Amino acid sequence: MSEARSKLSSGTVLYRYVEGTIEVLLVHPSGNYNRRAPWGIPKGAPNADETLEATALRETLEETGLEVKGPLTDLGFVDYTRSKKRVHAYAAQAPDGAVPRCASWEVDKVEFIEITRARRVIHPDQAVLLDRLQRHLGQKDDGASVEKTSA
Repeated sequence: MSEARSKLSSGTVLYRYVEGTIEVLLVHPSGNYNRRAPWGIPKGAPNADETLEATALRETLEETGLEVKGPLTDLGFVDYTRSKKRVHAYAAQAPDGAVPRCASWEVDKVEFIEITRARRVIHPDQAVLLDRLQRHLGQKDDGASVEKTSA
């Protein structure tokens, strides 16, 4: 079981509206070897006996300094194509006036990024989470194709 858990991760797709546009909170991994690494959602591995929802909230707080209190919406999971890692994700609206910060050595940047730009910088295997967020919010994508196909 520890083998499976070591490849499991859970995080949040935290969003807010700015002048009618969706922005999502992304983090960039720290370290010189990650200079060109893609951005991603705040996420991490669950502790023993911790629910995936609790993991998502804890990791968001640990990496961004933001405490999410609102309801979480399950966005399902994605499986990384190269590493066998499974990432569970939950959507939540950012707290009013949220000011994220790098709260962990694991990240060197934390920003709310407009969703069209976020699609260009996010880890390719996490991009589908942005599609799922937009479907959840009842919005069509602003450029990339969000069709009514099943994922």
